[in-house]
Amino acid sequence: MKKQRDDGTNGQHFPAQPDNPDIADGMPDPKLALEYDSGLSPILGTGVARRTFLKAGALAALSSALPSTRVFADKKFDPIVRIGYLPITDAAALLIAHEKGFLKNEGLDSEPPTLVRGWSPIVEGFQAHKFNLVHLLNPIPVWMRYNNKFPVKITAWDHTNGSALVVGAHTNIKSFKDFGGMQLAVPYWYSNHNIIAQMLLRDAGITPVIRPQDAKLGPNECNLQVLAPPDMPPALAARKIDSYIVAEPFNALGEIKAGAKMLRFTGDVWKGHPCCVVCMHEADVMDPDRAAWTQGIHNAVVAAQLYMAENREETARMLSKDGKNYLPFPFEVIDRAMNFYDPAYYNNPLAIKHMDWQQSRINFQAWPYPSATKIVVEELREIVLTGDRAFMDNLTADFVSQDLVNYDYIKKSLQQNPKWKNDLSVPQTGDPFVREEVIKV
Repeated sequence: MKKQRDDGTNGQHFPAQPDNPDIADGMPDPKLALEYDSGLSPILGTGVARRTFLKAGALAALSSALPSTRVFADKKFDPIVRIGYLPITDAAALLIAHEKGFLKNEGLDSEPPTLVRGWSPIVEGFQAHKFNLVHLLNPIPVWMRYNNKFPVKITAWDHTNGSALVVGAHTNIKSFKDFGGMQLAVPYWYSNHNIIAQMLLRDAGITPVIRPQDAKLGPNECNLQVLAPPDMPPALAARKIDSYIVAEPFNALGEIKAGAKMLRFTGDVWKGHPCCVVCMHEADVMDPDRAAWTQGIHNAVVAAQLYMAENREETARMLSKDGKNYLPFPFEVIDRAMNFYDPAYYNNPLAIKHMDWQQSRINFQAWPYPSATKIVVEELREIVLTGDRAFMDNLTADFVSQDLVNYDYIKKSLQQNPKWKNDLSVPQTGDPFVREEVIKV
């Protein structure tokens, strides 16, 4: 018997994004139109977007981009490293691997990374072999491999932590117990942001539901909606939503430009959690003739992560539009997004409860712990979602953690660079490649 969950929809279907799918690609949503210039337009006018992949209705997520009936053709091996990325801090390891010459040091040629404006276009470019090295939200490859039968492999983590949940200045939210009757935006149903948000709500006795924005909510119900990250700060400033959870730099941008108040950092809920992962084509990962090439990529990614961990301010400037312009945001925003994690400042409400974890606002650690992958798969079965997740019925967390992820290359790279263990989400005693996940809401 399938387990039934109450998602608050009473059997009705509600779309996971605006009626016009182009809105989630950056087109202004008339429902979120601002009647004033909030100061965000000079930045958000860049058109940065995180589209939710689905062009019609709930989570047929990625179905428009990756139709399950399509046969994906292999392509002749291309030794030029072609990086596709979204302009978010999640992509930093790939960008720095190119910018600082770490790929070149491995004898690899790489084209300048290609900025892509949404998740669907980056997936489409990856499946068309326009890119052979990308970062994707952790659950996306699950969908690609098992629903769409696309031969993708996760080979490392791009980073850890790097997200947060903020609330509007117009609200009186002091804790998650205050979310009754509120509107909370997430960037995508199948995201670790949605998973962590629902953990926090459930712990506070708040029931996550998915209803039209104007639907009546019970005193202990919080309505979830998908909103493209660039729309989140102006929507919060215009009081169209009460809160959002998203990757950086949109939390830092919200704090600086939209009066957002930090409620909780996700890395303070789930220690060293994954967000974006390094993804490659299965043929590039599994073909012995390409092994040296693939190993070189992972050596460069680890070198980039170690560099960033020791040169955080310089990295922020390099990535910003005041530096090498990989991310279309000023240094002030990127620096805050990467480096500002002050418990004295974030004490009312208490956004950092576990300073003993010794994490940062964003961390750079590449080992893809199987224990974390298992939690993601298990939580995707439990959280409130729209759409059909039947493709997961026959998947087990153990199987996904072994079949989807390749550990060989990144493990060899890390063994050659023991400083990766300086990140304290890595066990400091025993086997550093095995950990118990720490989640404390």
